[in-house]
Amino acid sequence: MISLNVNGKVYKIDVPPDTPLIWVLRDHLKLTGTKYACGIGECGACTVHIDGVAKRSCVVAVGDVQGKRIVTIEGLPKNHPVKRAWIIEQVPQCGFCQPGTIMQVAYLISKTPNPDPEKIIKEMDDIICRCGTYPRMKRAVKKAIELLRKGGGK
Repeated sequence: MISLNVNGKVYKIDVPPDTPLIWVLRDHLKLTGTKYACGIGECGACTVHIDGVAKRSCVVAVGDVQGKRIVTIEGLPKNHPVKRAWIIEQVPQCGFCQPGTIMQVAYLISKTPNPDPEKIIKEMDDIICRCGTYPRMKRAVKKAIELLRKGGGK
C-alpha cells in the first residue's frame, strides 16, 4: 500500500511502486486535469509539482513520491495568478496541454518571480503545444508576473 499526499489530502493506493504517477492521479484518484501525451517526459502535458518542483508525472514512479507533497492542476488555487492570466489572455485553444503548462509556469514564477524574457523562453522551451499558442502563453506569463507583483498571491 502506497501513501500519497495529493493536493493536501492523503490517499492509500494499492498499486505496484513502479506505476507511473500519472496513472495513479488519473485512474485511481480521478484527478484528470493532468494529461497524458508523450509518455516519455518530453512534452509537459503531465506536469505536476512534487515538493514544489515541476516534474513530469508520466516518468515518475509512484513509489518514489511517497511522503512527498504532490500538487496537480486541481490543487493550484482557483485564483492563482497563472490561472487568472491564462483566462485573461485566453491562452487555450484545444486546451489539452494547458494544465501542464500552467503548472510549469507556476513553478517558474515561484522560484523566479521576475524572470527575464530569455529565462521564460528557456523554462518554457520544452513545452509542446500542438495548437501553437506560444505567443499567448508568453503574454500570459507576463500577465501572471504582473498579477503576482500587484499582490495577486496564490
